[in-house]
Amino acid sequence: MQGTFSKICAKQGGAFDCYLVVPGTEKQVASIVLASAIHGVDTDMIAIADELAAYGVIVAVPDLFWRSVAGPLPRNDPRAAERAQPRLEQIKAGEDDMIDTLRHLGTIPQFNGRAVVMGFCYGGPYAILGPKRLGYAAGICCHASQMLDYLHELGGLREQVCFIWGDEDNRAPTEVLQAYRDATARMENVEVHILPGIRHGYMMRTSPSFDRVAYDFSMRRACEILQRLQSPSEARNF
Repeated sequence: MQGTFSKICAKQGGAFDCYLVVPGTEKQVASIVLASAIHGVDTDMIAIADELAAYGVIVAVPDLFWRSVAGPLPRNDPRAAERAQPRLEQIKAGEDDMIDTLRHLGTIPQFNGRAVVMGFCYGGPYAILGPKRLGYAAGICCHASQMLDYLHELGGLREQVCFIWGDEDNRAPTEVLQAYRDATARMENVEVHILPGIRHGYMMRTSPSFDRVAYDFSMRRACEILQRLQSPSEARNF
């Protein structure tokens, strides 16, 4: 299943691109919003979106960098890292985009009102921020970076969140992994998976760090979380 690019109107003015895949059904289904890495909505993100959409859910991938250098950028383009800085300010600005994306999903008749946010690298913090205060029902986080700055956001988190890292991730060193293990040890709604021998960027097919086993595990967890959010008549074995 393949999608198309749509324009989403930003509440604060302007509009941004969003890759959107909507299943051909009249029944209401859950949605998953992908928060991309610094390379934007590139072929890797679109491939993940299309694969998830094949399970009969709505998938959206907003361009979180539309305020500076819009669109996807190659891995060797220095503008990719530059447009993600200052990191905390950019992530904060993107909260509005995640809210606007969710609001746009509400205009789609097939949407059942429940959405997961799945964050990658730069977009990882939205797996916490989305369900905590942006209106999302759950979060899943794959090889996220800058996460010590968001550890405190776990306080008061009530929705289901799943973190997945590799133990060779240079953007999530041992102290980050241990901090999340410790902070979530007594949180029944939060799970932390540390995959042995896996490096940063394992979800991206064009990355030298891509790992099929880790990729499949992460996609399976995403689908299991989505299944919980499906309407009873739409629940299925993903």
